[in-house]
Amino acid sequence: MTSGLSYKDSGIDLDVYNEAMGRLPRLMHRTYSPRVIPLDGGFAGLFKLDFDNPLFRRNYADPVLVSCTDGVGTKLKVAIQADRHHTVGIDLVAMCVNDAICCGAEPLFFLDYVAMSHDDPERLEQIVRGISDGCVEAGCGLMGGETAIMPDVYARGDYDLAGFCVGVVEQKELITGQAITDGDLVLGIGSSGIHSNGFSLVRKIVFDRHGLDVNAHINTLGETVADALLRPTLIYAALTRKILRHYKIKSVVHGIAHITGGGIEENIERIVPDGIQVEIDCQSWTKPPVFPWLQQMGNVETGEMYRVFNMGIGLALMVSPYYADNIRRMVEQAGFSCWVIGKVCNGSQKVVMRDQ
Repeated sequence: MTSGLSYKDSGIDLDVYNEAMGRLPRLMHRTYSPRVIPLDGGFAGLFKLDFDNPLFRRNYADPVLVSCTDGVGTKLKVAIQADRHHTVGIDLVAMCVNDAICCGAEPLFFLDYVAMSHDDPERLEQIVRGISDGCVEAGCGLMGGETAIMPDVYARGDYDLAGFCVGVVEQKELITGQAITDGDLVLGIGSSGIHSNGFSLVRKIVFDRHGLDVNAHINTLGETVADALLRPTLIYAALTRKILRHYKIKSVVHGIAHITGGGIEENIERIVPDGIQVEIDCQSWTKPPVFPWLQQMGNVETGEMYRVFNMGIGLALMVSPYYADNIRRMVEQAGFSCWVIGKVCNGSQKVVMRDQ
């Protein structure tokens, strides 16, 4: 007689899964604000749009919800090679909340989806610890998520991540880019390096062409391959919130672009209105050394580098020229690098990249 099968025989151990789930609530709770209604074990997360406490009440007049979703891409393959999984959790939050703030939104809460080849409580805890750290930095609550164990879909040790962010902004404070006008200046806020885009090319250069190990030391960078490639994406939520609250009465920030896949040109172009042209001076900021290293290693054309990577600019602000110096000082005081990298004029090309 054939013996009976169990779920464990198919590669899923419910006891290990429950152990993994038991490690996560504390990582969620540390992200909660007074607007989160705890519901451990429930089927959904609960979030109040406003505070009960009159001292902190937002008193929204015409709130607009802003939603974003994203992943980390093939940077995960590097994390798996290096067995370093915390930083990609931060990346996941950053990729979502940095999109939400482009509309002027305050990130409210975050959900994650983790798909794994097998139950691994330690690895899952590392990933969610990074997500929790990212949510704390962004000021949003980690409301819950989903962990899927799919041994027939993912090769042993592989996993994938997706994130979902919801934010809010008053209708009158919504930033769409339509206010960008002739005379505005473009402020570029520095990235930490590659962030979370272009890793298919990065991996082709570093691992396929040159066969480097993730633990190899790169003399020109003064760090290992893993350190250079897994540095987490910067989160700009607290910074933009500070700037926008400082100018709550005046509308001085006319456009915000998160520089992700497609580079500076494509991402700024997404928000520029018709009849307006943004001219970027590619010599106006300091590029992180990882970019010339990759370009030399892969013999990549300069134009291709700018199309694939952020090239050292993680966020671009189109601002009224009168306030540009003060905003730049605010950015630098918050610990970020900032440069005037371009100007806005009337024109038909939308974005012009000069002196690449």
